[in-house]
This record gives sequence, C-alpha cells and structure tokens, in this order.
Amino acid sequence: MTAAVFPDPPHSTVHDAFVATARTHAERPFLRILPETAGHYGIPAGDLRYGDALDAVLALRARYAAAGYGPGHRAGLLLENRPAFFLHWLALNGLGVSVVPIGAELRSAELQYLVGHSEMSLAVVLPHRVADLAAAANAIGATLAVITADHEGAMPSPAHPSVTGLAGGLEAECALMYTSGTTGRPKGCVLTNRYYLQAGAWYLGLGGLCAIRSAEDVLVTPLPMHHMNAMAFSTMVMVMSGGCVVPLDRFHPRSWWASVREARATVVHYLGVMPPMLMGAEASAADREHRVRFGFGAGVDRKLHAAFEARFGFPLVEAWAMTETGAGGVVIAHEEPRHVGTACFGRAPAELEVLLVDDEGTPVGADTNGELLVRASGPDPRRGFFREYLKDAEATAEAWRDGWFHTGDVVRSDAQGYLYFVDRKKNVIRRSGENIAAVEVESVLRQHPVVAQVAVAAVPDPVRGDEVLACVVPNAIVAAECREALAADIVQHCLSQLAYFKAPGYVAFVEALPLTASQKIQRGELKQLAATLPGTPCTVDTRALKRRPA
Repeated sequence: MTAAVFPDPPHSTVHDAFVATARTHAERPFLRILPETAGHYGIPAGDLRYGDALDAVLALRARYAAAGYGPGHRAGLLLENRPAFFLHWLALNGLGVSVVPIGAELRSAELQYLVGHSEMSLAVVLPHRVADLAAAANAIGATLAVITADHEGAMPSPAHPSVTGLAGGLEAECALMYTSGTTGRPKGCVLTNRYYLQAGAWYLGLGGLCAIRSAEDVLVTPLPMHHMNAMAFSTMVMVMSGGCVVPLDRFHPRSWWASVREARATVVHYLGVMPPMLMGAEASAADREHRVRFGFGAGVDRKLHAAFEARFGFPLVEAWAMTETGAGGVVIAHEEPRHVGTACFGRAPAELEVLLVDDEGTPVGADTNGELLVRASGPDPRRGFFREYLKDAEATAEAWRDGWFHTGDVVRSDAQGYLYFVDRKKNVIRRSGENIAAVEVESVLRQHPVVAQVAVAAVPDPVRGDEVLACVVPNAIVAAECREALAADIVQHCLSQLAYFKAPGYVAFVEALPLTASQKIQRGELKQLAATLPGTPCTVDTRALKRRPA
C-alpha cells in the first residue's frame, strides 16, 4: 500500500506496540477467558489486564534472552487460543524471534514436516503434546528443545547462536505461518512485523460499519490463532486500540450467544460455516439481546445473509484476504451498499490495484468471471503482503509473476467495481474455514496397503461448505460387504497422521481415476465425478469418524 495511506507505524515491532498500549491502558482487559473456554482448557477464567500481561511478557522475554534466543531463531507455539500463546509470542517477538503457530490437530507426518521445514529451535507446547513434538524431531534427526508454557527455571538454550545482520524492526520476520498449497506440502509464509502492524492499522482505520472504538471494544473470535484472521487482524486491532480479545477454544453453536453476552462483545469474527448453524436454532426473543455492532468474516451463505442480519440485528461484513496478502491486499464491504446476499465483498480501495484475468492472462470485463490478481498501489506492490514462501523462491516468483499476486480465486466485477466471489480456482478443499490441500491427503492415503491409486476432491456439504471425498482404486477387488470396514480402516490410517478435518468424509471405491496421457489426475473431471458419488453403493459415508480430538 502507498506510504501516504499507510505510513510507517510509530512502533517497529509487535512487542513494542503492545508495550505502548499496555502502559497506556494498564487497567484495561487485554484478554477475557470465558468459563466455558476455561473449562475446556483447564485454566482459570477471567480477565488478564494489559498491565499484568506486560509484566508476564517482560519476565518471559528476560528468561528467553538469558538463554540466548534472538534473531534467526524460530519457536513453534502449540498452545491453542490460550493466554500463553499471546504471552510467549509477544515475549519472543521482543527479541527478534519468529514464532511458528502450530495447529493443535496436527499429527506425526505434519509435525515432522513443520519441525524440519521451519528449522525451529524451540517448541512451546501443551503438556500432552511434548512427546509428539519430541518424536517428530527425533524422526527427522532435528535438534529441538521442547517445553511447556509454564516451564520453570532456566530456558533450554538454542542449538545454534542467534544471527547478526538480519533485517530488524518492521522488516524482521514476526511469524512463519503455514498455508495449504495446491501442488505439494503446506507453504511457509514469512510474515514480518510490518505485516502484523499494518493489519491492525488497516482495521483500526476502516470506519463505516466497522468503526473501532478506542479502549472500548470487546472482540470475540472462535478462530484459531494459527490463522491470520485471528492472529493478525483480531489481535492486532485490539492491541493497537486498547481493546479486549476474547479467544474461544472453538465455535460452539449451542452456547455461542451465551458466550457473546457473557463476554459483553461488541465485535465478533465469523466463518461462513457459522451462520447456517446459528440460523438452525429456534428463533428466540433473546436473539437481539447482545451488544454486537458488526461481524467481520467471509463466506456467508447468500441465501442466509439478509435473514441472519434481520434476525440478530447486526451486519455480517464480508471481506476477502489471504495469508499471503494480509492487509496489503484486503477488500471489505464495510460501507453501503453492501449488496447483501450476492457474495459481494466490496470494492478495492484506492491503495489496492485489482485485475481480473482469464486462463490466458487476458483482462476480462465487467460481469465476466476471472482470476483475481492484486497488488499494492504505489512504488512497492508487495507492501503489507507476505515476504516470501520459505525455501521456495520458485513458488514465490510464480505467485508474483508479471508483477501481480495471483490469488487463485475466481471473482467477477460489476460495472461499478464491486467484487463478487465465485469459486476457488485452486485445488484446495475448504472445510469449515480450514484449507486442505488434496495432494497432502493423497500422499498419506497412498501409504495404506490396500490403496493402489487415490485422488481427493471436494464435495458440497450443507454445514461445512466442502467435505473431503477420496476416490480409491484398491489393489484387489473389494466385496460389497467389506467396503464399510475397509473405508473405516483407511480413514483411521489418515487420522493417525493428519488433522482430523483432513481425513476423508467419504471413501469411494472406483475402478479407475480420470488421468491425463501423462498419468496426471484430471482435476476438473475428478471434481465432476466426485459430485456424483455420495449416496452411491460404491461410496461409504465416513463423516461420523471425523471427530475433533478430546
């Protein structure tokens, strides 16, 4: 974005921004842990004031500094949405240490990849996951210190000294956030302090329906801190305004409104999967008994958008962004007309350039679908975006080819410049807000002894948006009476190595896959085939096996 719109912030690190706010608003609540969340986590409920959080952050920072942590080190954080996540992140950021947020659902194959690819020196994890991280490091021969958030005494020292001469301040790496790609393993997005500070500044300056009230707002988010929405937008706008973050352990539809009321929330963040669940509950006179001024999110069902707002009394403000774009490439429908019920996510602001192109890269006109390309206006087209994909210069260059960031999302524009989301061009399955790379799931499924060939595709799900369907070509004929047991065994194999939401919700036993002459999967034909399979005799519905770990 242009320097005129987003001048360099007064602070050069997330840590410094937090310290300034904490000293100004020491008595204000920084985090609010509701009893339900506290019960799930086994931690105390209540408010953590900015002043008390600052004391904890500075104490942690001193201990990490004494152990030798500094620029060039990365620390994995597997701490869910607990206060410890925020405290360790802020303390490490103050020393120039980048954090690697780790989803609590990740299992052995995923952990091995993250530990090895990120080259993290330290992992701060939940007590029951210490052995998992240690085993992951052992399996790949990595040196990794693994501790819990309440580790007592001296911190373990990193295996390698910190690195001098690295970019500091705004351009220093703040976090390495992994996002599912379309052609291989998850990519590590290098996110700088500027990325996070600009996300907060952008949100704080929005106005319109999303006006933030300094030192007053209370923001509830059920989204995980290993996603950019919660970690960059929700957290940073509250830090920079002196507001309060209410991180839930996850979305609980039955208790959602009770949590919103108990939190005294004025802002809520949502995923598209949430409104259908909330609208499914019986209407009540208490539906409008809350303080919420607006919801910030994406993907609300077009048919439910207006009905939700009429019933619950606040706007669901649709936005578009990616981990790679951050606030450098965000678009939001925060002003009227919002074109509710049309999948409209607003118009590009002056500080953002957008271009819609066809498959040949030729610009398309109004009311024509095209891939969305974005870049910041002004001399630096990448300002506010991710710095790079770690250890993947080729993928970074490909994403930024021709001077534009290629989003992989299909969008159309009307004559007035309003943008409407159409579909995902990428081969990514989006289930309940989680991006799932088909190739990652396929690589695990191929390890099952019965699987000769496999291809994974998305099929529509009325609640989750997408569900994972695996087309399996077995290495022997599978009798009809054996399909259910074999499908369950294949899913259990997947659950042992991947997060539960990545496992197939359907397993279809097929004779062949749609392949090209070079034996590559024809993804377009696969998608068409997958849509016809649920409910057929060759397909086993395994959705009931996909359970979030206790």
